[in-house]
Amino acid sequence: MTTATVSRELNALDRCDRCGAQAYVRVVLESSGGELLFCGHHARAVEATLKPLSSEWHDETSRLLEKDPVLVDD
Repeated sequence: MTTATVSRELNALDRCDRCGAQAYVRVVLESSGGELLFCGHHARAVEATLKPLSSEWHDETSRLLEKDPVLVDD
């Protein structure tokens, strides 16, 4: 049996399974296909343990460094 994983960008509705903050990392476990969501902080805390057990490690933490465009009134 093969399970297809659909990757999509994480959004504000995706919440960290540990603390409830906005999730920036999605982990799909190889053994069960289960999905875990983490904020950047908790993703770093579990990375060494979970990354070897995952079939997918989707990391969007770089979005935390993006700056919103500044709107200037003319």
